[in-house]
Amino acid sequence: MASDRAFISVILPVLHEAGTINTVIAHLRGLLQNSPVEIIVVDGDPAGGTLRAIQDEGVVRMFAEPGRARQMNYGASQAHGEVLLFLHADTLLPQQALTRIEAALGDTRIAAGAFDLGFDTKRSIFRLTEKYAALRTRLTRIPFGDQAIFVRKAYFNEIGGYAEIPLMEDVELMGRIKKQGGRICIIPLQVLTSPRRYEQEGLLYCTFRNWALQLCYLAGVSPAKLVKWYRQS
Repeated sequence: MASDRAFISVILPVLHEAGTINTVIAHLRGLLQNSPVEIIVVDGDPAGGTLRAIQDEGVVRMFAEPGRARQMNYGASQAHGEVLLFLHADTLLPQQALTRIEAALGDTRIAAGAFDLGFDTKRSIFRLTEKYAALRTRLTRIPFGDQAIFVRKAYFNEIGGYAEIPLMEDVELMGRIKKQGGRICIIPLQVLTSPRRYEQEGLLYCTFRNWALQLCYLAGVSPAKLVKWYRQS
């Protein structure tokens, strides 16, 4: 059972992830051991397909209105941890993730952080994408959601959590933290995320589409307009 004094709350926003959810939960359990951590799964599907598929009885299960930012905010509002770790359902944390988070946040100047991006595939072309992501993250200090963003809960609440926008909620949050003077730590360990969307749509297409979306967002195009392109692509 989750402790009322859990140090880290792992929040997984899900939608139609019944096929992957038990893999990521089992992986988390292997990392946790005796660590005071709670796992919260927030389903945006009113039918609750992902929640019904969960086999681990210790997982906290919740419904929220669909929308990743909305689901993460709701999970955060119910979490007991001093630190919130937002994890995608198709992403696996590195073995030393929890101890490295604790070590990073031992520096009180650090408000939030994330890991390097890795892809769960042996295809060499993805190694180039990983190198680009590592360079981009270090230059901008704005990690993306698939890099397992973590943040102190008190600070998250203070700045108002995720903006409930349909796209770029991770970029918006990290940018807001930077503007307010918060430090963002990039831990040099890779998460392993599924390459399924890249493989379905093509690596180059997805990469350039993502670049275009980011540039349009930075140029002031609203997430409501960008999400239409993202979903149609």
